[in-house]
Amino acid sequence: MEGCPPSGKSRDILASPWLAFALFCVPAIAIAATAGSTFSGGWRTAVWTAALAIMGIACLANAVRCGRVHCYLTGPFFLLMAVVSLLYGLKLLHLGTNAWNRIGLTILLGAVALCCLPEMLIGKYRRGHTDHGT
Repeated sequence: MEGCPPSGKSRDILASPWLAFALFCVPAIAIAATAGSTFSGGWRTAVWTAALAIMGIACLANAVRCGRVHCYLTGPFFLLMAVVSLLYGLKLLHLGTNAWNRIGLTILLGAVALCCLPEMLIGKYRRGHTDHGT
């Protein structure tokens, strides 16, 4: 992957395969693994809330670190979906039947759209963003 401008020295979390796997793939796998009906609402609530919070915080940190465009959008989106999952799981938010399926579909479609479209239209990194530190 290309580094963060202007120094060419990458601070992008996504440039590290192991870090990207731990912060994004493992939580996504956890969400997918607990999406089935074999898991109770309590387990699903805990796993989805934690996984989405991890991904949201990692995205926001990456936006600050290197100005990755999609992270400015996916960070708040994942955090919002963590709150929705928590509130629905605690029965404080009523979303009707098949709500877990609709939450999961929103996460999937939102993540794909917010990861791909902004970078296709704007580019990978925010212009004029400078590395902090190092």
